[in-house]
Amino acid sequence: MKLLIHGRNLELTPALREYTQAKVEKAIQHFGDMVKEADVHLSVARNPRVPQQTAEVTIFANGTVIRAQERSENLYASIDLVASKLSRQLRRFKERNNDHHHNPGHKDSTHTQEAVLDDSLLKGKEAHLPTPGIKRKYFSMPPMKLEEARHQLDLIDHDFYLFREKDTGELQVIYRRNHGGYGLIQARD
Repeated sequence: MKLLIHGRNLELTPALREYTQAKVEKAIQHFGDMVKEADVHLSVARNPRVPQQTAEVTIFANGTVIRAQERSENLYASIDLVASKLSRQLRRFKERNNDHHHNPGHKDSTHTQEAVLDDSLLKGKEAHLPTPGIKRKYFSMPPMKLEEARHQLDLIDHDFYLFREKDTGELQVIYRRNHGGYGLIQARD
């Protein structure tokens, strides 16, 4: 597994790097065959009045992106929390995949997941800096059912997930509601 550790507004000491590596490796030790790459971002808030230290981990597992983020007043505590969260998400991901592979009539989804990492989105595009304040992301958007999109939303630990609906081909957004449950945004004709 490839492990990248980045720091923002802090010095990445060898002790911090080793601690982070040990915690991430422990979190994924039972899922090592699935995990190809892990990207860790550690950051400290610049404002000394806001003691906010963040650990964010993005894992690429069999073509699926799993992301976890935690904040606390202590960076080591944030690393512990994010490792625990990551382990739970990987367990959920593995259980879901095992359930699918035991269902009759389920086709192997490995080929479609590998296609997500395809570089075809970058072909013919020219690299240039975006306007300050705007971050652009490009990603494959294979068609999926609403239930699959809800599962992806749970895996990436974001408030919303943009997806292409399998039956209609339309772009839709599923999001977490503040008072529990999920919401769906669809375009009206």
